[in-house]
Amino acid sequence: MAIDASLATELKGLDALESATDEAPLAGRVWAQTWPKIAAIGLFVGLWQVVVWFKLKPSYVLPGPGSAFGEFAHQVTQGTFWHATAVTMTRGVVGFLIASVIGLLLGVAVARSKVLRAAIGSLITGLQTMPSIAWFPLAILLFQLSEKAILFVILIGAVPSIANGVISGVDYVPTTLVRAGRNIGARGIALYRHIILPAALPSIVSGLKQGWAFAWRSLLAGELIVAIANRPSLGAFLANSRELGEPSYMLALMIAILLIGVLVDSAFAAVDATMQRRRGVGALS
Repeated sequence: MAIDASLATELKGLDALESATDEAPLAGRVWAQTWPKIAAIGLFVGLWQVVVWFKLKPSYVLPGPGSAFGEFAHQVTQGTFWHATAVTMTRGVVGFLIASVIGLLLGVAVARSKVLRAAIGSLITGLQTMPSIAWFPLAILLFQLSEKAILFVILIGAVPSIANGVISGVDYVPTTLVRAGRNIGARGIALYRHIILPAALPSIVSGLKQGWAFAWRSLLAGELIVAIANRPSLGAFLANSRELGEPSYMLALMIAILLIGVLVDSAFAAVDATMQRRRGVGALS
């Protein structure tokens, strides 16, 4: 009995230690995720400033960080900047949501059907490797200079990545888990809904994250090429800044585009961290 009491005390102590780790202050968790990004940005800006100091490029080609960030601070006070950002983000979010639905359905269909996998499995990977810019001549031919042309290229860029994430996740679901699901009566759609897809969720989230990256790249490439009247966008402004020879403005827009990418990546990282905590597979530290 004394041994049992001692073991119970030790287990309680371990549980308390684990709970204390899991319940770390929110500010501490945010700072732990933030400071490496700040350090990386600081290092990049420092290297940028060194290049300017040594005059490796003339200032009219590569202005210093002070000039670029000063222009960025000016732009965020302008309504046209926020209007362009809203147009770009709307295109990106709508395209990504449509691509997510198509990619998830396509991935599940290919994962379930050996015939589909043999027919288009390698084609999906091939589409993923093609540069988005290569699709624009066809997109413009099909849809002219329109929103549909940009959406077409976003979908072509994002859908294969999302579908491959689903396929990869389903492939690595343990067979013992599938058998256990069948033993309790799960069949067909129910098996995928309650057993396979939840088990494949980490890979699906990774595919969605990669799909967003492809969608964002495709969108900005499209906005550089496809200019639509009365629809200002970050990509169109970026193209205009190059044509007008305004490097500070161009770099300010690039900073804005980079910040949006970092924020979206942070959102995906938060989802991934939450999923890891719920599954008890968080990284050791």
